[in-house]
Amino acid sequence: MRRLYSGNEYRSILVCVDSYEDYELRGHFHHQASSGVIVFKSMMQLLLEIERLLDEKEFPQSFTAKRCFQELSFPQNIETEELWERRGRKASFIIKVLFRQNATWQGSITWVDEGREESFRSVLELLLLMHSVLWSDK
Repeated sequence: MRRLYSGNEYRSILVCVDSYEDYELRGHFHHQASSGVIVFKSMMQLLLEIERLLDEKEFPQSFTAKRCFQELSFPQNIETEELWERRGRKASFIIKVLFRQNATWQGSITWVDEGREESFRSVLELLLLMHSVLWSDK
């Protein structure tokens, strides 16, 4: 599993999907610097919680944020190997947010179960990639 996130630990969010019914996503996600599991009961809640986490960590910084020279420090709250071995009942994804520009995210998503990675240029594209996996599994 190390190859899926190597070098991007603080950009990577492990999203574990437990159910996907009537286009409603439920599950939990983990981040190396967060203080535990974050549960979500809808796609909107997932996106807002990830955005809150990114804002809190200021990494990656929002395109409109004021820039300054500062040392980034990320506390390690959970063992790395333990974190990346967790799975959702329905599917698991690693979302790497590389940039936050034009009021959206850019990065890549890895479907952990299949080891397949795709890039996304917006949150909408990210959602459609997740939907393509979750819907095809029905």
